[in-house]
Amino acid sequence: MNLVDLPKTVLRCGQLSLDLSQPHIMGILNVTPDSFSDGGKHNSQEAAIAHALKMMQEGATVIDVGGESTRPGATEVSVEEEIQRVVPVVQALSKYNVVISIDTSQPEVIKAAVKAGAHIWNDVRALTRPNALKTAAELNIPVIIMHMRGEPTTMNNLDQYNDVTEDVIAELKLSVSDALSAGVRPENIMIDPGFGFAKNAQQNLKLLKEFYKLNEMGYPILSALSRKRFIGEALGGVDAQQRAVGSVAAHLLSIQQGACMVRAHDVKAMADAIAVWKAMIAA
Repeated sequence: MNLVDLPKTVLRCGQLSLDLSQPHIMGILNVTPDSFSDGGKHNSQEAAIAHALKMMQEGATVIDVGGESTRPGATEVSVEEEIQRVVPVVQALSKYNVVISIDTSQPEVIKAAVKAGAHIWNDVRALTRPNALKTAAELNIPVIIMHMRGEPTTMNNLDQYNDVTEDVIAELKLSVSDALSAGVRPENIMIDPGFGFAKNAQQNLKLLKEFYKLNEMGYPILSALSRKRFIGEALGGVDAQQRAVGSVAAHLLSIQQGACMVRAHDVKAMADAIAVWKAMIAA
């Protein structure tokens, strides 16, 4: 596999910044009762902050706070409840030197979170909710635009592609074009191919194999495949808690193909893998 250089660019995150020429780990902080891998573990503020600090010590430079599960079949929560879950955690984390991203599709949630100290909008629905594009442009913060078809309740029925990689790129280009037309600045855009969203196991593996093709879009890339079902299937059907090594290996394959950020549950293991990768590159 040919190694792809990471982008020589800096992502501005308020008073903080991320040098994307080096891979970054986005630590997952689900403050939900029903996420597929760790639902209910961190949905008290004290537990959430303790876990975030642990991930920062282990090497996470971004903490991704999510108040709504987007697992297949997940039900939506109200905007008010999502804000109540997310904002107190953001307020507490804002005292630390860490970039905070918010995993939400709701403009009202991201506005409240940014006011509390958040930096990045990580939207699995690619700014398709009403007023999302306008809000992204007005906030002038980095946004992560992810590929998905439908909603978490319907996406598993929408995995028909002519060529999954080419189709994902084409559909991401449309989403990015919509963002640019709405006034989102190009330097604020990251893309995410959406592993596990409206894609079956073989399609996810093909997308990982051809991850390098995403670089043609010219935007920094997030790889978010931690503990996904296709990892479990590749390992013979193991459950989410047994997918750490497989997730790290797959994330490293995506870094070699140009991902400058990986969204991970198992931060220490991911940081160790990146350290070995960096040592190899420097040899």
